[in-house]
Parts: sequence; structure tokens; C-alpha cells
Amino acid sequence: MQTKVSTKGQVVLPGPLRRRLDIRPGDPLDANIEDGRIVLTPRKKRPHRTKLVTDPVTGLPALSAGPNAPTLSSREVEEILANFP
Repeated sequence: MQTKVSTKGQVVLPGPLRRRLDIRPGDPLDANIEDGRIVLTPRKKRPHRTKLVTDPVTGLPALSAGPNAPTLSSREVEEILANFP
């Protein structure tokens, strides 16, 4: 994929690359030169995105953070909710 450098030195990352790496506006990137190439690396992953889904067993609304999200214990959920405003 090709992109250009603007007069302000800005580069637009093509949409397919941003989507593939889940890069969104404001995400920090590390910029380095390696073997005469500019290499941009996302600094760190952001927390999983959550969405409201319907539980297939109970039919009740539930939050889902995706298949690779960590599993929380009841105790961890209680601690999170205790600190919720």
C-alpha cells in the first residue's frame, strides 16, 4: 500500500492496515529507523472492547469482551463494581 507525506510531515496509515492492527486515533506509535526503513510499532494494546450481547443460555443481556479476553472471578468483578461510581 502506498501513502504520502504531507507538507506538515504527517503520514496517513491506510485503513486496512489500521483495522488489521486495531489502531485508532490517539493511539501511541513508536517510530524507529531499521535498515534504512521507517518502522512504526503500536506502543501497547488497549483493553478489550466490550459490547452488550444476549446470553445464549439465559437470554439475558451480558457484556462480552471477545474470545481472547481474560476471565474474571466473582471476587474480581465485585472489586471492580465496588469502585464503580
